[in-house]
Amino acid sequence: MAQTIEVTGLRKRYGDVLAADGVTFAVDEGEFFGILGPNGAGKTTTLEIIEGLREADEGEVSVLGMAPWPRNPRLLPRIGVQLQASSFFERLTAREQLRTFGSLYGVPAKKADVMLEAVGLTDKADVRVEKLSGGQAQRLSIACALVHDPELVFLDEPTAALDPQARRNLWDVLKEISTAGRTVVLTTHYMDEAEALCDRVAIMDAGRILRLGPPAALVRGLDAPARISVASGVLEAGEARLLPGADDADDDGVSLIISTRDPSAVVAAMAARDALDGVQIRGATLEDVFLDLTGREYRA
Repeated sequence: MAQTIEVTGLRKRYGDVLAADGVTFAVDEGEFFGILGPNGAGKTTTLEIIEGLREADEGEVSVLGMAPWPRNPRLLPRIGVQLQASSFFERLTAREQLRTFGSLYGVPAKKADVMLEAVGLTDKADVRVEKLSGGQAQRLSIACALVHDPELVFLDEPTAALDPQARRNLWDVLKEISTAGRTVVLTTHYMDEAEALCDRVAIMDAGRILRLGPPAALVRGLDAPARISVASGVLEAGEARLLPGADDADDDGVSLIISTRDPSAVVAAMAARDALDGVQIRGATLEDVFLDLTGREYRA
């Protein structure tokens, strides 16, 4: 499969901070690729270098077979960029906003209106952008990035600060973008978002890629126990720890949670004790992989 993006040995320093430290990866044509990391991991810097918005100190970057820096006018019609913070022309309606963006690429007004429908904003066409909700503004921002039908789309934390309903709504839009055959590169710190959308992810921290692969493969590679949860009080925690296959157990007054690498043995033993009230079984997730690699320390 052809590679849309190739990044080799990318480095970028801001004073004493090494924002990108030898970053190397490739993105295949038609792939939905995610870059994950905590705040300050270097995600946005890496993306901006690939987009041609910043110059790298070292390394090589190829986008659609071309170097993005110095700013390459041949690339501009072929890529779409949705930045972390969206900026719109003031006092324009959603339709006027999209038509204005489209006119920069010679896109007819009717085609811009079709894109408004594609992101579910037809009923907001005549609403000024400052009156749109956060989720609606994000969808309009993505529509502006797609209005000229680019081959490659960059999305920098598109669902940040959105409520759960708006996030899920936007996921549907992003899935449709990918299904249309475009290559999509997404940065996010929402693990469920990456699992739902991405074919492969790169987990990044301190300017380096720590792990790269399909989300399911990364999860399978983590030696993490399953967690079985039942209603508090159906078993004593001490008794639960003695069940066949149980590694540990803890009762927080709401749920009894049993850690195990042999959930079938534990569930069978609990069933024999009629102790499956409200049972839930949860395996490892991409979030577990992320925390295992980057640590649990809070970062502002």
